Amino acid sequence: MFSNTPRGARGSAIMYSVVETAKENHLSPHHYLLYLFETLPAIDLNNKEEIDKVLPWSTDLPSRCRVPKKSEVNKKQLQNQLLLYIFELLYAYFV
Repeated sequence: MFSNTPRGARGSAIMYSVVETAKENHLSPHHYLLYLFETLPAIDLNNKEEIDKVLPWSTDLPSRCRVPKKSEVNKKQLQNQLLLYIFELLYAYFV
């Protein structure tokens, strides 16, 4: 999107992919990303079973990551919050 370097473009692409996959799996991108940032440092990345538990389609994810059915009404608000959150993450990562 607003990437000045290949590294920035790669970071943007990764974030976009994670967010869109979360949305396709009816997760709140904000809560799912928070869960990942809290969980990933503590797991063994060489252990496939541990990684499978944090993937967006896993049934082991905490309920706070899931989007309630009535959230369709607030879809635009959620999208705006998500965009703001992504920009905050990218800013923190690259600055």
